[in-house]
Amino acid sequence: MKFTHLIEINDPLLPLVDMLTREQLWLGLVLRAKAPKLFVPYLDGCSITHSSDVGFSRELQYGDLVIRDEVTLTPVHTVHYAIPQQKDIAPSSLTMTIEEPQPELFFVRFSYEDSQREEDGSVDAFYNEFRHSAYQEADIDTVRLIRQMAQDGELH
Repeated sequence: MKFTHLIEINDPLLPLVDMLTREQLWLGLVLRAKAPKLFVPYLDGCSITHSSDVGFSRELQYGDLVIRDEVTLTPVHTVHYAIPQQKDIAPSSLTMTIEEPQPELFFVRFSYEDSQREEDGSVDAFYNEFRHSAYQEADIDTVRLIRQMAQDGELH
C-alpha cells in the first residue's frame, strides 16, 4: 500500500493565516518525531533508545503494544520513519518532506508505504481507504499544532 498527499503550509491568498518559516516548519516536524505524545493523544509513552548525527531509534507504547522504529533526519528537508517487521506488524514507513516550489510557499508531502497489497473491491480496499482518511486527518492536525506552536512562540 502506498499513499501520498500534500498539505499547503503558506497560502499567499490567505493573508490572515500566519506564514511559517522553513525553520519553524522543520522544528515542528522534528518535534512530532521526538515528542509524539504532543501530536498523538492516545500514545501512552515514547522513549528514544539511541541517537546519532542522522536520527534516532524510538519505542512507542500503546497500552501493552510496543512499536520500535527508526527516524532519519535530513536537516530542514525530510523526516523519515521506518518501522521494521515486528511480531504481527508489517514493515512500513512514513516520509514527511518539505517542498518549496516558490520562495516561502511551503508544502509538506506525507508519503506512507507498507507491504500490504491493496485490492479493489475487497474489504482490504475499504480498510485502506479508511486508513488513508485517518492518515490525512492526523497530518492536518500535525500542521495545525505546528501552526499553533509557532504562533505561541514555541518553535525557536
